[in-house]
Amino acid sequence: MAHRIRVTAPLALYREGLKVARPFAGALLRRRAGAGKESVERLGERRGLAGVARPDGPLVWLHGASVGELISLLPLVESLTRRGFWALVTTGTVTSAAVAAERLPEGAIHQFLPLDVPAYADRFLDHWKPDLVLIAESELWPNLLRRARRLGAPIGLVNARMSERSFARWRRAPRTIGALLGHFDLCLAQSAGDAARFAELGARHVVDVGNLKFDSPPPPADPATLTALVRLVRGRPVFVAASTHPGEDAAVARAHAVARVRAPDLLTILAPRHPAAGAPAVDAASLQGIVAQTRSSGAEPDRETEFYVADTIGELGLFYRVADVVFMGGSLAPHGGQNPIEPAKLGDPVLHGPHVRNFADIYAALGAARGAAEIDGPDALGAAAGDLLSDPLARAAMGAAAESACARLGGALNRTLQAIEPYLIQLRLGVG
Repeated sequence: MAHRIRVTAPLALYREGLKVARPFAGALLRRRAGAGKESVERLGERRGLAGVARPDGPLVWLHGASVGELISLLPLVESLTRRGFWALVTTGTVTSAAVAAERLPEGAIHQFLPLDVPAYADRFLDHWKPDLVLIAESELWPNLLRRARRLGAPIGLVNARMSERSFARWRRAPRTIGALLGHFDLCLAQSAGDAARFAELGARHVVDVGNLKFDSPPPPADPATLTALVRLVRGRPVFVAASTHPGEDAAVARAHAVARVRAPDLLTILAPRHPAAGAPAVDAASLQGIVAQTRSSGAEPDRETEFYVADTIGELGLFYRVADVVFMGGSLAPHGGQNPIEPAKLGDPVLHGPHVRNFADIYAALGAARGAAEIDGPDALGAAAGDLLSDPLARAAMGAAAESACARLGGALNRTLQAIEPYLIQLRLGVG
C-alpha cells in the first residue's frame, strides 16, 4: 500500500551531497578497483548500468551487503526461483560476487549494487523495475530506498538486524531513522531483541521470524579437492582459524605453539578474512619460529607443513570439513566476530574471543548448548584447542552440540516465505 515518503533535513542534505559528489564517483571507483576492492570489468554496475537485460516476468530484487548476507539469502533465492520468479541479487563486494557466481541457482542474476547516487539509483531501477524488493539485515541506502518506493513495489527488510550500538545511535536521530524505516512494508527480524528495537524506531509490521543463517546450507567443497585434502591431513589433528582479522594471525600463531604441546604433529590452517592478509600471517608465524606455507603459492599441507595459510576465496567449506576444532576470527580483535553457523552446522567445535557483538545471539545459543566456548587470549586459545584436540570424546560431544543447536534454531526460511506470500500471490496475479 502506498504511503507518503517523509524527507528529513539530514536525508535531504545527504541526497544533495551525493548529487554534488557524482562527478568524483568514477575516480573513486577506479581507485578502489586498483586496490582490488572493485571489479574492473563491472564498474558500470556501480553506476547503475546493467550488465545484462532484464528478463520478462515477475522479478524479485534481493540485496545483501557481502558474503554473509548473500549466503543467508541463498535459500530464499532458491525458493523463489523454483517457483518461477526471477531473482535479481545485488551485493557490494568483490568476494561476494565470486561466491554468487559459484552458488546462485538458475533463474538468479547477480549485479553489484550501484552507489547511492540519485542518478545511479534511477538508472538501476529504471532498467530492472523490480516487482518486490527484499533487503537483508540493515542495508538502509536512502536514495535507492526512496526511488524504489516511488516505483510502487513492496519493500521488505528480511533477516533484519539492529545491534544495540546502532540502536543507541539511531535513537538520537528518531525522525531520520523513522523516515528510512517508513519505506518498508514489513520488517522480518532475526530475533525478539532485533524486533523490539526496530519497532521502537518506527518500523511497521515487525515480526520475529528467526535467523535465516540457520537455514543456509553448509559451504560447498569440491569433492575431488576434498578427497585429496583428507588424504594429505589423515591422522593429524587439524586446527582451523577462520575469517581472521589483522592482528589475529599473531594470536593464532601463538595458539598453535601452545596447542602442539598437547597435540603433537598439529596442523594449523589459517584462513584470513581477506586473502591479501596471507603475507602478514606468514610473518606472524615466523616470529614464533614456525615456517608457514601459503595456498596461493600452490603449496599443499603435506606432512612437513605445520602452519598453512589458506589465502584464497571460497574454500572455507573445504577446511571446515577437515577441521577438528575451529576458531572464529574477528573475535579476539575488537571487530565484533564472524558468523559461526557454518562450522557449527558441520559439527565442528567452535572457539571464539570476547568480541562477538555482531552475532551475540548466535554465540549465546551455541554457548548455552555447549557447542562453542569463549577464550580471552592467544594462550587460552591454544590451551583450549590443545585440550579438545587431545580428547576425542569431549571434541565429539561439543561438535554434536553445535550441530544440534543449529538444527533446533532453524525454520526462519519457512516463516519468511509465509510472511511474503501475499506479495508473491499479487505478483502471480499481476496485481501492482
